[in-house]
Amino acid sequence: MVEMSDKTQCSHCEKMTLRGEKLKSGLLTRLNRVEGQIRGIKGMIEKDNYCDDILHQIAAARAALDSVSKLVLENHIKGCLVEKIRNGEDEIVDELLVTIGKLL
Repeated sequence: MVEMSDKTQCSHCEKMTLRGEKLKSGLLTRLNRVEGQIRGIKGMIEKDNYCDDILHQIAAARAALDSVSKLVLENHIKGCLVEKIRNGEDEIVDELLVTIGKLL
């Protein structure tokens, strides 16, 4: 379950989303695991491990990153996107489509 952002703030120079502590903590935990996986892959290459083993670890790291993306996207849609559409900022849909295109 995704914790909704507490508040979305947009200024002229930057956009930011303040996430609830539970969501932020969960995302950071997942990213720390991904970081560890990447370091492990680097070590495998340094040690000349078997290619297939390295590829399996790359796939696992990619899947872990995909899970982070899904949580951020869900939070974005349920929070930022809905709020902006309610405020008449329909161009956010175009931004979302570009983002989804990059994720696919």
